[in-house]
Amino acid sequence: MTKIIQNRAKVGYRVFSRLFLFRAVFLPVFIGAISIWLLAQAETLTVTGEKAAVRLRPIRDDVGFCWSQDSMKILVDYLAANEKETFRSEGLVAAISPHDDYLYAGHLYYPLFNLIRAKEAVIFGVTHGTVRQEIKGLDSVLILDDYDLWPGVLKPVNVSPLREFIQKKLQPADLVVNDRAHELEHSIEALLPFLQYFNPEIEITPLMVTPMPLNKMEELSTDLAKVISTYMKENHLVPGRDIFFLISADGNHYGKDFNNLAFGEGQTAWEKALDFDRQLIANYLTGIIDSKKIAGLTGEFWGQTYLDYKNSYWCGKYSIPFGLLAAEKIIKETTGKKIKGELIRYSDSYSEGVLPLRKTGMGITAPFSLRHWVSYAAIGYYLN
Repeated sequence: MTKIIQNRAKVGYRVFSRLFLFRAVFLPVFIGAISIWLLAQAETLTVTGEKAAVRLRPIRDDVGFCWSQDSMKILVDYLAANEKETFRSEGLVAAISPHDDYLYAGHLYYPLFNLIRAKEAVIFGVTHGTVRQEIKGLDSVLILDDYDLWPGVLKPVNVSPLREFIQKKLQPADLVVNDRAHELEHSIEALLPFLQYFNPEIEITPLMVTPMPLNKMEELSTDLAKVISTYMKENHLVPGRDIFFLISADGNHYGKDFNNLAFGEGQTAWEKALDFDRQLIANYLTGIIDSKKIAGLTGEFWGQTYLDYKNSYWCGKYSIPFGLLAAEKIIKETTGKKIKGELIRYSDSYSEGVLPLRKTGMGITAPFSLRHWVSYAAIGYYLN
C-alpha cells in the first residue's frame, strides 16, 4: 500500500513538473509566437486594405460646376421656375449637352437632363488641348479611366461594368487607360451633377474621344457599337430606359481671346457666327442622323486636315461626330431604328450672361463679352 502511494506521488510530481514547465517555458513562447503571427496578419490585412481602397476620381472644376446637394436644389428650382417650354421625353435615347459653367449654360442643361431617366449612361467626352499638351500621343484612340467612383452631387457615382467589358472586348490598339488624362479633363464631370440629380442611382461609362480622321472614326465607332450592343443584349438593356448616350460638347469659341475672328469683330460678327451655328445645327445635327450627314459635319468642323479648324472653334469637333456615329450604330443594332435629332435649345454666354444666384459656391471660370464668348446646343436624339 505504501509503495502504491509512493508511486502515485512520483507520478503526480512528474505531472506537476511537466505542467509547471509548460506554463513557465512553453506557454509564454507559444503565446509570443501566436502574437507575432497575429500582428503579421494584421499588418498584411492593413496593406491589403490599402491596396483595395476605393479610388474616387478627384473633382477638376469646383467653381463652374455644382457639387453641393443644397446648392444644386437652389439651381434646379430656379431653372424650373423660369422654364417656359416643354419638351418630349418619349423615345429619347441620346443627347448632346454643353459642359460650360452652370451659371452660363444652366438654361440649356436643365431642360435636357430633366428629360433623362436611365440606369446608366455612356458619356463621350472631349480631350481638350490642356490634356494633349501634358500627355503626348493621344490620337485615334478612346481614353478610359480606372477609377472606382466619380464625383456626384448626391453621392459618388458608380462606374458601370460596361467600362471593363469595353476594355476586354475592344482592340487594345484602340484604347488607352489613363487616369491622369481624365483628371485633367472637365467635359465628363460637367454632366454628372445634373445627370445624378435626376437619376440618383446612375452608373456611368466615361470615354474621352481623341482627335482622329473620319475613316478611323467609322472603324472605331463600328467596333465600339458591336461591343456595347453585345453588352446591352446580354443584360437586356433598353436604350433610353436602361442606358443613355451622352455627348459632351460646347459650341463655337469666338472672339479675340480665342484668336477666332472668322466673321470679324463686334456685334455684327457675333450675329453672323450665331447664324452659322444655327445653320450647322439645322443641316447636320438635327433630323435623321446617318454617316453621310456626319461626314458633312466634319467638313464644317475641320479644316484641311482633321487636326485643323475651319470657320468655327467647336470643342466638340471630335466627340460629336464620333458619339453620333456610335449611337446611330448601337441603336440600329439593338432596335433596328434610326435616330432623329431635335434641337432643345441653342444659346451662348454673351446672350445668357450669368444667372443671378448668390452664395451657392458656384462662380464663373471665364469672362463673357464680344471678344470672348462660347455657344451651346442641347440636342435630343429620338428613336425614329
